[in-house]
Amino acid sequence: MAEQGRVRWKRFAIVFVPALAVASVLVGATAEGAIGASFVVSGDTFKVAADRLQGQGFVQYGSLVENKQGQRIPVAVSGIRHATLTNMCQTVLIKSPVGAVTLKITAGTGKTPVTAENMIVDASQIEGNAVFTGIEAGRDASTLDAVPGGAGAAGMFGQQATSVSIKDFRQVSWSVNAATFKLPGLKLTVEPGRHECF
Repeated sequence: MAEQGRVRWKRFAIVFVPALAVASVLVGATAEGAIGASFVVSGDTFKVAADRLQGQGFVQYGSLVENKQGQRIPVAVSGIRHATLTNMCQTVLIKSPVGAVTLKITAGTGKTPVTAENMIVDASQIEGNAVFTGIEAGRDASTLDAVPGGAGAAGMFGQQATSVSIKDFRQVSWSVNAATFKLPGLKLTVEPGRHECF
C-alpha cells in the first residue's frame, strides 16, 4: 500500500471502509469522547469542493454523529492541523415552499487560499487524487497525535500522516469544526433551484 511514505487515495479508501462497516461498535465510541460527535447535526449534508486541499498534520478514524431525532449516522472523521483550500466552494440544498434553494459560499478564489486551523470534519464521502506522506495506518485511534485534540476512541482503527495533498477535492459532510476558518474573498449567494458545487 505505501511506497516511500506515500499512499494513493483509492488504496487508502479500501483499507478504511471496513472500519466504517462496524456501525454497531461505533455507538460505544461516541460515549468515549470521539470528537466527531461534538454537537447534534442537522438533517442535511453539505458539499465542499476545492481545486486543491493541502494539510499539515492529518488524522482519520470512524465514528458516529447524531441528529435531532436521535439517529446515529456513521462517518469518517478527518482532522487536519493546518489546512489550505484553493478555490473553495460550499453548498447546501434547502427545502422551501417554492422548491429546492441552494445556499452557496465561495472563497479563496484569488491569490490567497482559504485556511483553517485544527479542522475536524465528519464526512460521508471524500473524493480526489491524494498523496499522503509519513502515513501510519492501523494505529489505535486513541493514540493519534498529529492534530491537537484529534484522537478517537480506544480500540478503533485509526490512521494519521504528517501531510496530505488532495487535487480535485470533493467532500460530502455532516459537520465541520475549526479553531479558526479564514475565508478571503467570501461570497454568499442564495439561488432558487439546484446549483451545487458538484
